[in-house]
Amino acid sequence: MSQEKPLILIANDDSIYSKGIRVLVEIMSEMGEVVVVAPDTHQSGMGHAITLGSPLRVSKTSDFGPQILSYKCSGTPADCVKFGKHQILKGRKIDLVVSGINHGSNASISVLYSGTMSAAIEAAMEGIPAIGFSLCEYGADADFSHCHDYIIKICQQVLVHGLPKGLTLNVNFPAKSEVPLKGIKVAKQANAVYREFFEERKDPYGQSYYWMDGNLENNDLNNNTDLDALSDNFVSIVPVKYDLTDYAELALMKSWDL
Repeated sequence: MSQEKPLILIANDDSIYSKGIRVLVEIMSEMGEVVVVAPDTHQSGMGHAITLGSPLRVSKTSDFGPQILSYKCSGTPADCVKFGKHQILKGRKIDLVVSGINHGSNASISVLYSGTMSAAIEAAMEGIPAIGFSLCEYGADADFSHCHDYIIKICQQVLVHGLPKGLTLNVNFPAKSEVPLKGIKVAKQANAVYREFFEERKDPYGQSYYWMDGNLENNDLNNNTDLDALSDNFVSIVPVKYDLTDYAELALMKSWDL
């Protein structure tokens, strides 16, 4: 790693006011020059949405103290990375984008819904090494203290070795417990899906409204997956690419009579 401090852009989906991003800013400030661009409201589950039908409102904040350049944005996590690169840091080389720390798991199929991971994937699309960090604990006051050393270690490795173009890392931490973490496992994304249901309720006028809920159904046990690693108290790392092409099926489909 160069003697010059790396430039690190931080985003998230839980908003600029979440505990997770405050923890991540503190950790990243030990490694380099930090700039924050994060949503001004909760954007969990936004996936890779971008704002096209309305203007973006971006304003400077002092939420992280005078040493940290930070902005809150009315847009999505992907918007924040786009705006950070093309407007706030225009003309500067960003060495690393980190997103999170998310309150809640982004393992398995959650990577497709996650605003946290979409911010990191947006950076990868821009050719910037990027990592999404998530904690398997949804509480607003979650304990992130066991994540520090692992985040430093993973980020240092990415800064030294880089990442292939178009690839980002999906990193998930087990919730804090009395048992120390066992280490890190590089794993594949578990083949698990959510089985959703909708709870119907009535408003004061007797009109129906619905809350979506669901349970994760994992039929991919003991197969070196991220869910296996987390259940065994390891930090999981899944290398993720935004190219969704199934190349094996692509080759087979060349024989179709189309």
